[in-house]
Amino acid sequence: MMIKILKFIFKNQFKASKSLDKSAGFTLVELLIALAMSSIIITLLLQFMITMITTDSDEEIKITSEQEIQIALDYISRDLQQAIYIYDADGINAIKPQLRYPDDDTKTPILVFWKREISDNNSAGEDNSSLVVYYLDNSSSTIWSKAARISKWQIKKNDPGFAPFNIVKYNTVEEAMNNWEKSGNYSSGNTADVLIDYVDQTTDSPPAATCPDNTITPPITWSKITPSNDMTGFYACVDKANTTAKVFIRGNALARRESNPEYENDKKSYFPTASAIVQGAKSGY
Repeated sequence: MMIKILKFIFKNQFKASKSLDKSAGFTLVELLIALAMSSIIITLLLQFMITMITTDSDEEIKITSEQEIQIALDYISRDLQQAIYIYDADGINAIKPQLRYPDDDTKTPILVFWKREISDNNSAGEDNSSLVVYYLDNSSSTIWSKAARISKWQIKKNDPGFAPFNIVKYNTVEEAMNNWEKSGNYSSGNTADVLIDYVDQTTDSPPAATCPDNTITPPITWSKITPSNDMTGFYACVDKANTTAKVFIRGNALARRESNPEYENDKKSYFPTASAIVQGAKSGY
């Protein structure tokens, strides 16, 4: 039935096109051609708009990641400037049983250091040293993203479990720091707080962690601190003799819109990086 109707329409239109009256209107064929061309133009315009929106969204997540990484790096750098002792890789392994989350493989201590805080309420300038730990955290979470995170844990004087280090008891400062022991159980409320989310969690051939070259004059020996799961989204290089650390952070902007994306060299613009070399305060020991 439909075919007969179409044949009837085409037949009449064809006859009309033969007439001398050229002002009768468009033929069906002309209308169909115009409709097809309009559809193509509209499709191209929609594709262009979608491309523009996607590009703007990509730039926005890149800029957000860059800003957050830089803010986190600045925060860590200010903290490190107060450090009186920074643990190298061997030191972290020695002290890890005394830290928060000693058996949690999803929380890797990357930066561990003692910093001195002067109490404003004490006229004698009482030395209130505290222990600070920055973790690379890739634990499962319903609150945070599926990418890794950097979290901070700190224990101070009068906190449950805190104990001051004892320099006099040992032959060297390093020996004293590596043998530090907590005084008891930590408070259940004293947990690590997330500093930044969307840190690169790539474990399949991520960019290598690199430290500055060691030098003889002046003597500088760098100790690389990375997680055992091969993540390099957050790592440190420590020169404990000079109370200095290089801190490196790589973000994962794609994780803001995709599920657990890993680093690819042709997409490295989505993985912004930031690093800084920071020297702590002189310990005086």
